Amino acid sequence: MGTGIPELAGVPLLGSLFDLKSDSLGTYLRARHRHGDVVRITAGPPGLRVELHCVFSAEGAQQVLASESANFRKDNAFYQEVRDSFGNGLLTSQDEDYLRQRRLVQPLFTRRRVDTYAGAVAAETQTSIDAWRTAPGGVVDVAEEMMALALRAVARILFGTDVDATVEVVDRCFPVITEYVLRRGYSPVNIPRSWPTPQNQRAAAAMEELYGACDGIIARRRAGKPGAASGDAAGGAAGEDLLTLLAAAESAGDAGFDAAELRDQVLVFLLAGHETTATSLAFALHLLALHPEQQDRAREEVSRVLGDRLPEAADLDRLPYLTQVLKEAMRLYPAAPVIGRRSVAAAEIDGHTVPAGADVILAPWVTHRNPRYWPDPDRFDPERFTPEAEADRPRYAWFPFGGGPRACIGQHFSMLESVIALAMILREYAVEPVDREIPVSTGITLRANGPARCRLRPVRPVRTDG
Repeated sequence: MGTGIPELAGVPLLGSLFDLKSDSLGTYLRARHRHGDVVRITAGPPGLRVELHCVFSAEGAQQVLASESANFRKDNAFYQEVRDSFGNGLLTSQDEDYLRQRRLVQPLFTRRRVDTYAGAVAAETQTSIDAWRTAPGGVVDVAEEMMALALRAVARILFGTDVDATVEVVDRCFPVITEYVLRRGYSPVNIPRSWPTPQNQRAAAAMEELYGACDGIIARRRAGKPGAASGDAAGGAAGEDLLTLLAAAESAGDAGFDAAELRDQVLVFLLAGHETTATSLAFALHLLALHPEQQDRAREEVSRVLGDRLPEAADLDRLPYLTQVLKEAMRLYPAAPVIGRRSVAAAEIDGHTVPAGADVILAPWVTHRNPRYWPDPDRFDPERFTPEAEADRPRYAWFPFGGGPRACIGQHFSMLESVIALAMILREYAVEPVDREIPVSTGITLRANGPARCRLRPVRPVRTDG
């Protein structure tokens, strides 16, 4: 039987409540540094206290996410709040609901299918590149710009020609709903959502508008009105935006999605499909701005492989160094810096006993900085991701896309979008730092807490051939 779990010291009565509220990622790092790879953190007053059982090793992450995944479920309060706001799609569903959804959705995320979206990503990236040419002083906030680019790309792929109206609604409503989820998800006590408080009413109005926009597009698809106006509007054949394919999805023994289920999948794809990729791109640009030698090497590879043509899906395998840059950015700035589960039965992890019903925290932010796997862990070094270096590390020393049976279904899409967008940006611009330090915090995904500005200096003549 395993031993007890060491506890991070906090203040009397409230434990580590204020540390977690002010700097949760720093608190988790400090816990591992002081006590090792399994640490208990308590927060809140007696009677409302939360106990977090934190697991920071690669081996422990593999146990929770993969080898014993059935014992660690998405039953915690945070996932329930996400479920109540963004629906019971692939991100939050469990058991037979999840398995059925995965069977229906999986064929739409094969590598061959995802590769057809390369043209849509390239088109949206070119639009952003052109717009930045008029930025005052060439300075842009890369966190904001990558969020806008990634949202337009995923909305175009989901909705085809309905992209403009959808982006406007998502851009206005998502932040309201996300803040509401975070506030409730991390609060020990919540009033019912039905009570007419200003916060509840503001969130309900945002959800009603967002749901209405999605439901209207879904109704048009069900009426046989495709969302792609031309063969490349969503990267595939006319009418084959992702929503059209979802509406037609079937598998052996499974009925297709009804309208509410379709909306749940759409909301999850919008949420997970743009914030995660935007984070990876923004911090890749920030890190390259701070490391001009690596930036020059990446740009040389892009120029040599692409020349003047648009990138395509096959170029992912031809741009290994650029891929290493992105993987290293995802190591230092994982879009999902913390992953929560709840244990069903007691489990022994790294020699310690985690009790039944425990809130279990995995933290890629911490595991990705564990010096057992990453020498000089705070240093930016894309060479960590050569095939030889990757083969020498445990599988879960790096897990920005989760892992096991619930690994992110959109992993290949995220890498496709990130490589294409970063390649096109570096071919046009040298990136120089304005904000050298970017504070971060945990939302539903990792977020920049303040400006993340870079100066973009054109490195080749503007094309005038249309």
